[in-house]
Amino acid sequence: MVEMIRLRTRRWLEEEDFTELLKIADYAGVEEGFRVFVLNAKKALQNGYTLSEIKQLVEELELEVEGSWSEVEKSLSEYYVSMDWDATRGVVRVEYPLVASSLVKSALTLIPPGARVTRNVDQLKGTATLGILPYYARELVAKLGGLGLQVRDPRGLLAHKPLTVKPELRSITLRDYQEEAFKAWTSSGGRGIIALPTGAGKSIVALKAITHVAVRTLIVVYTREQAHQWRDFILKYTTTPPGMVGLFYSEEKRLSPITITTYQSGYRYINQISPYFDMIVIDEVHHLPADKFKYIALHSIAKYRMGLSATPEREDGRHEELFPLMGGIVYYKSPGELVEKGYLAPYQVFTIRVKLDGDELAEYRRLRDLYYKYAKNKPFTEVLEEARRGVPDSIEALRVHSELRKLVAYSKSKIRKAVELALREYELGNKVIVFTQYVDQAREIAEKTRGLLLIGEMPESERKRVLEQFKQAQRGILVVTTVGDEGIDIPDANVGIIVSGTGSRRQFIQRLGRLLRPKTRGGHAKLYEIVVEKTPEEYQSRKRRRLLDTTTSPDEQ
Repeated sequence: MVEMIRLRTRRWLEEEDFTELLKIADYAGVEEGFRVFVLNAKKALQNGYTLSEIKQLVEELELEVEGSWSEVEKSLSEYYVSMDWDATRGVVRVEYPLVASSLVKSALTLIPPGARVTRNVDQLKGTATLGILPYYARELVAKLGGLGLQVRDPRGLLAHKPLTVKPELRSITLRDYQEEAFKAWTSSGGRGIIALPTGAGKSIVALKAITHVAVRTLIVVYTREQAHQWRDFILKYTTTPPGMVGLFYSEEKRLSPITITTYQSGYRYINQISPYFDMIVIDEVHHLPADKFKYIALHSIAKYRMGLSATPEREDGRHEELFPLMGGIVYYKSPGELVEKGYLAPYQVFTIRVKLDGDELAEYRRLRDLYYKYAKNKPFTEVLEEARRGVPDSIEALRVHSELRKLVAYSKSKIRKAVELALREYELGNKVIVFTQYVDQAREIAEKTRGLLLIGEMPESERKRVLEQFKQAQRGILVVTTVGDEGIDIPDANVGIIVSGTGSRRQFIQRLGRLLRPKTRGGHAKLYEIVVEKTPEEYQSRKRRRLLDTTTSPDEQ
C-alpha cells in the first residue's frame, strides 16, 4: 500500500465513481469533512490501471492529492517484468507478477496467439512466466513500458550490441540507386527488403548498412560458396579486421562479431546464437517463407533486418509472409530500369519454339489424356490441394503431370537446339551458360558441346575449379543445373540458353540476371528460352514475357 498518496474530496461521489475509485485505492473514512482514500498500487495493477490512467481518474473525479506521484511510480515499478533467454527452445522468457496480469494481457493483444509459446504460473512466488518468439520481444517490451511496467533485461537481450571496431567502406562508391535503397531502408527504421536484379549490387547496399549501424551482425546465405563470397566481399570492400568475420556452418563454426551462416545451419543453431546479434541480413530472401527457414527470422531477436533478393515474389504466394518478418519491400528496381541507366548490360530475350518428335508426341498425347481422366477438368491448384489431402485420383493426376513435364523437358529437339545454339554462340566468341533442371540432361549437353559442367553433387573444390576455368576463358560453354540459378559469381557470361526449369518467373529472372553485369566487350546480353510448342511451356513463356518489365527482341522461330 502506498501511504504517501492520499486522495481527498468533499464532494458526494456517485456510486459508479465510488466503485471505480476503489479499483485503485482503499477507503480510509472521513477526516475534517473530507472523504479520504489511500492509493493502492497493487490493487491498481490488478485492475489493469497504468500510472497515466490513475492520474486521469483522479483528475476526472476532481480529487485533491497529498503526496508525490514519483512515489506512486516507484511503487508501481516494484512490480517489474523481467526477461531471460531459453536457448533450448529459442524463446524469450518473460516473467511478470500476477498482480500485473491484466496489463500484460492487454499488451499481448499485439502478439499473435501462435507466438506465445508457453505460460506457467507460480502461485507461491506470485509470478507467471510466458515464452514468446523473439521476433515479437521488442514490440511487447515497448507496449509494457507504455503501460507503466518496468522491464528488466539483465542479459541485455534487447541492448545495443556495437562492434568493437566500427568498419568503413573502402575501394567502392555507391551508385545512385544503391544510395536510394540504403536511405529507404534507414527511413523504414532499419528494416526491409531490397529488391534489385542480379548483378546490380544488392550486397553493396548491405555493406553500407552494416558499416552504418556497426552492430553485431548475422548474415544468412543459401550456399557455402555464397558464405565464402560474402566473407571475401566484406574484407575487400570494408575496413573490417579479418578476425571480426567468421563462418558458421557444418564443421566450420566460428561465432564472430560479423558471422556468416547458411540457411541450414541458421535453422539448426539460431536458438543458441540469436542473442549475440543485433542485425540480421538474409540473402536470397525469397527462400525464407519455407517453414524451416522462416524459423530463423522468427527466432532472431535482431533489431535491424535486411532482406536481399532479385525476385522476392514466389509462385506459391508466400512472399507475403516476408512483409512482417523483414519489414516489407522498401526498394525495388527492375532490370529494364537499370539497363536504361547503363548500370546493367542491354539484353534481348529470344523464345525458340521446337516440336516434339513423333514418338514423343504420341506419348505426350497419351499422358495428357490420362491426366484429364484423373484431374476431371479441375484447376491444377485444386488438384494439388486434393493430392495433399490424400485424394487418390488427384495423387495419380500429379504423378502423370510430373511425367508430362519431364517428357517435355527431355525433348530430343530441345537438346538438339540447345547444342546448336551453344556451339553457334561459342564460334562467335561468346561465353555461354546453358541452364537445365536435370543432371543427366546437363551431362548430355556438356558432352555434346564439350562444355564445362557444374552440378550440385560436385565437391566444392571441383565446382570452384570449373567456375575459375570458365571465368578465365575468353569464350566458353558452361552447362549448369539449378545450382547455377543463385549464388555463383559469373561476371562476364553474355549468352544464356534455358533448356528446362521450373517455369517460374523468379527462376527466369535469376537466370537472366546471370548475364546482366556490364560487359567490358560491350554489346547485348542474349537469353534464349527453348520451349516446346503447343504445350504448357508456351503458355508459361508468354505469361513471363507479359510480366517482365523489359524491352525484348521479336521471337525467333
